[in-house]
Amino acid sequence: MRRDLPYALSGLALGGLLLGNAALAPDAAPVRALDVALVLAMAAALAVCRRYPVVALSVVTAAMLALHVRVHPGVSAAFPVLGAVYVAAWRGRRSAAVLASLLFLGGFLARDISVAPADRPGQLIAERSALLLGWFVAANVAGLVARQRRAYLEQVEQRAIEAERTREEMALRRAGEERLRIARDLHDSLTHSISVIKVQAGIAVHLARKHGDEPSATLLAIQEASSAAMRELRTTLDVLRSPTDGDHVGLARVDELAERTRAAGVPVQVTVTGQPRDLPAEVDQAGYRLVQEALTNVARHAGPATAQIHVEYAPAQLTVSVTDDGQASPARATTPGVGLRGMRERVTGLGGTLRAAARDGGGFAVRATFPLDAA
Repeated sequence: MRRDLPYALSGLALGGLLLGNAALAPDAAPVRALDVALVLAMAAALAVCRRYPVVALSVVTAAMLALHVRVHPGVSAAFPVLGAVYVAAWRGRRSAAVLASLLFLGGFLARDISVAPADRPGQLIAERSALLLGWFVAANVAGLVARQRRAYLEQVEQRAIEAERTREEMALRRAGEERLRIARDLHDSLTHSISVIKVQAGIAVHLARKHGDEPSATLLAIQEASSAAMRELRTTLDVLRSPTDGDHVGLARVDELAERTRAAGVPVQVTVTGQPRDLPAEVDQAGYRLVQEALTNVARHAGPATAQIHVEYAPAQLTVSVTDDGQASPARATTPGVGLRGMRERVTGLGGTLRAAARDGGGFAVRATFPLDAA
């Protein structure tokens, strides 16, 4: 209804103009109740001409022709018809706009000729008719131009939407190609080496048992770690080759990490506080990867050490920490490697915070906090 309000106000304004012009024109007849009804019908038709252009144009043309015949308010009777013709042409009703223009011009000219006094020169009637003809031609042309402009803008908008969709599809296709390239590189560079480690460790375990010896814990840890690495590498390659997620890893498998680390000779203690619950997949996986990287650093850099894993569930956040009592000290400068940078990127990408630093009493501590109430 708000979009129809300007049309309704225009109809009322034109109605007031018509009645005022009829009262002031010297050759106009007195305005009667029927004439006021014709003006009100014109105003009501203009109020709905946007939604019903042909019906409104018919009512306005008939009402203004009748008013012109009865009252003769002058050329002001053509103003509502001009507006209705413009709207009809703009809404695509060109035939109706042209037909209404011809009917009104013909009726207007016929009435002027029929009531013209004998001493009145025909040149005045011809000039006024030519002026009205120019106005109606301009109204029709303006309506067609407005419609063409509207169609052009819609076409431009549609092309912009299509270009954006094409750009997104191209970006997705390039991302898919990049995933496949990374998958091929990982397969070529890592799968062979890890497979060799797994096979050699398996052969060593088999030979030890064949000779009646129990394989060492270190050898068994190497065999288990290489098997786990192969499984995770296959999962990663599947994820890279497919847009769907692969086998999900999370904090529920922290005990497996601790067990493998113990088999490698590093005592590990796992503590869980709070009420464990389902976590967002990204947070759950990031917590697992943080523990995995931290235990790897303990096994590689801490020397003889004991590690503690602490997972704390709170209503609004998750805290994961891994500490050790190894050789690191506050006085020793720590240069973040690829692993620590990867940890920080995972945590901060999920809106969390990460602190990784040497402990005052010796050793190293990694502590990450993830918000759970964020969108």
